[in-house]
Amino acid sequence: MTGGVTLEGLGYRYPRAHDAALRDVTFSVAPGEVLAVVGPSGSGKSTLLRLLCGLLEPTHGRLSIGGADMAAVAPERRPVAMVFQGFALFPHLTVRDNIGFGLRVRRVSRPERERRVVEAAATLHLDSLLDRLPAQLSGGERQRTALARSLVRDPLLFCLDEPLSSLDPVLRTAARRELAELLRADGRCAIYVTHDQAEAMTAGDRIAVLRDGAVEQVSTVRDLYERPATTFVAGFIGTPPMSLIPADMPGSPIAAPFAAPPGATLGVRAEDVRLDAAAPTFSVTSVEDVGNELHVVLDIGGFPLVARVPPGVRIAAGDRIGVRVPTERVHVFDPAGRAVLLGPVR
Repeated sequence: MTGGVTLEGLGYRYPRAHDAALRDVTFSVAPGEVLAVVGPSGSGKSTLLRLLCGLLEPTHGRLSIGGADMAAVAPERRPVAMVFQGFALFPHLTVRDNIGFGLRVRRVSRPERERRVVEAAATLHLDSLLDRLPAQLSGGERQRTALARSLVRDPLLFCLDEPLSSLDPVLRTAARRELAELLRADGRCAIYVTHDQAEAMTAGDRIAVLRDGAVEQVSTVRDLYERPATTFVAGFIGTPPMSLIPADMPGSPIAAPFAAPPGATLGVRAEDVRLDAAAPTFSVTSVEDVGNELHVVLDIGGFPLVARVPPGVRIAAGDRIGVRVPTERVHVFDPAGRAVLLGPVR
């Protein structure tokens, strides 16, 4: 199995739409890599999957899979397999027949179909479940069945569209770990679309953040969290998200580590806000107890500043507390919302 997936300036505009659904999307996915794609509703995630599968033809740009240009390749001939929301298994068919359904439709011979079904089932540890119906399976087993149905096509690329959205939270946590292991072990490319940040962080080797049809940043989880390229990424990645305060806010506890440009925005993660009885005080607007810590929201001239606080600390809405932020932990963004990469003032 060779080659990965490359998108070069890919764009799409729906008929009669005023704005493009995707704009100049460029990134690559290496063989064996899982790229998670996140973004708010309407950011272009579903359109991206449709372009990859051939259900839509790009308005401009180039898409290659396994080194081959997909421009003239029909959907059924592309080396792409979809795993849908809710798994889309046929409830009246056994695991064996669900896995082999696509091969049967394409009139693959019975011996070859059986060989490929058994092989895919063995890869995904479904050997003992082949004669069961979907209702007799756990959430993780249904997930593996849907993946096996895709695997028998021998694809170069898996496209996963919110594959765990139908599971309850307990099943979802276990299933996402199992799915991430399966995708990486298989060695194929995977593009994993999800609204769930925890899913993206668990499943993805890297994450692509989409906004209004454009890529804001593609990087590792750690890089997105610690070095967001834009204020949008800073406010979208992380729970709680990065606090963003105007650089010229009078009396702010946040100071830029260098001479910030006019109109700049300063960002700080909640764990970098330190309680300090000797520092200037600010009003607490709300306190959220999430079990292992408190998320304390302070009012900084009308802008929220969130601090992570140990659960034993007594703080309530309406209190005034002193906080400080180490200068070296402050992010600086220019007026257009782009990260400013400058050295400290000497």
